[in-house]
Amino acid sequence: MILYPAIDLKQGECVRLIHGDMSQATVFNTDPSAQARDFELQGFEYLHVVDLDGAFAGAPRNAKAVEAILESIQMPVQLGGGIRDMRTIEGWLAKGVRRVIIGTAAVRDPDLVREAARLHPGQIAVGIDARDGLVAVDGWAKVSQVTAVELGRRFEDAGVAAIIYTDIARDGVLKGLNVEATLALADAISIPVIASGGLASLADVERLLEPDCKKLAGAITGRALYDGRLDPTAALALIRAARETTLA
Repeated sequence: MILYPAIDLKQGECVRLIHGDMSQATVFNTDPSAQARDFELQGFEYLHVVDLDGAFAGAPRNAKAVEAILESIQMPVQLGGGIRDMRTIEGWLAKGVRRVIIGTAAVRDPDLVREAARLHPGQIAVGIDARDGLVAVDGWAKVSQVTAVELGRRFEDAGVAAIIYTDIARDGVLKGLNVEATLALADAISIPVIASGGLASLADVERLLEPDCKKLAGAITGRALYDGRLDPTAALALIRAARETTLA
């Protein structure tokens, strides 16, 4: 399992939202590249970045901040937010993003996901953000009539590297991951699933290391890291120990 620290970008700053509400943003660092370096020094191995302004606008809005992050660290970066056409996908991959996350466009233009995954194997992920089981789009501002499982199944044969599943009701409020819903999605598809939304403490990391969660590829953590509820050293030590036990 990989634990991904999250950097959400709003107007060039590192923020966290509550339930994806842009009016409820807390600024945690005005220098996202410095935050990325801190995460790398703490021992994290993969960074999750979201262009929040881009998610609402439908096109990148924090390119300078993302580029600064890419230049400041060695660990791979997965990026989502406002990525809705092939030009944007290939532009980010060319700049060094390891994996591009397609969210809204996965609902509205599934052929884009399939073509991107064909052209860039291992570098395309789908972001499934759900409210009460239904997929939300446009920076979570609108809810579609497509269920998370339905959307996941659409890409079973597409070569998608991962699906990042976020329970919007849990995001930013430190209530713990919705493990049940995440596992239900992982059981329904063969694509690796990454859990997101609500990871609150070391207990959540311990839960993710239990046998029934072995099918999950990882989890994303945000606010719990920023406000000190999750000790990165302890969390990463647990994950390393679990890996060593598996390999033994």
